[in-house]
Amino acid sequence: MGYKVVVAGATGNVGREMLNILAEREFPIDEIAALASRKSLGTEISFGDKTVKTKDLETFDFTGWDIALFAVGSDATKIYAPKAAAAGCVVIDNSSLYRYDPAVPLIVPEVNADAIAGYTNKMIIANPNCSTAQMVVALKPLHDRARIKRVVVSTYQSVSGAGKEGIDELWDQTKGLYVPG
Repeated sequence: MGYKVVVAGATGNVGREMLNILAEREFPIDEIAALASRKSLGTEISFGDKTVKTKDLETFDFTGWDIALFAVGSDATKIYAPKAAAAGCVVIDNSSLYRYDPAVPLIVPEVNADAIAGYTNKMIIANPNCSTAQMVVALKPLHDRARIKRVVVSTYQSVSGAGKEGIDELWDQTKGLYVPG
């Protein structure tokens, strides 16, 4: 038996990667819905060997869906994640909206999987940003051996954090410098 899974923000870089990883790891899915904003409505998205047409996030009915992976910004998450949760769908939020909400578990599975039990408060699970998630996976075994009291971190974020527009802009600028004409 598989799950009914929604990916909100399916046309963005993170949403597309979520779909790729679900397919690559053969996550047990009976039905998949790719949601996007109205401007991307009907865009075809790859999911393994299938092509899925995007549906409108604004009008989507989450009733009967098991899991919703949210790869949209905090503004959209604030509107649609509670609707999905109220419909009984477990939301896993990739935005920053719920990261500091004490009623929402902040989960990195390799570090604190046991904290997931608290998800039923709001039917929402948060995750830290990408650099934090990777860092705490590496720090957890060290912390278990010798208690870490402080970490000072500097990160240099990728242009991909700005989405497709940022990647396209970098490509155009790079091409303009290195490709004659």
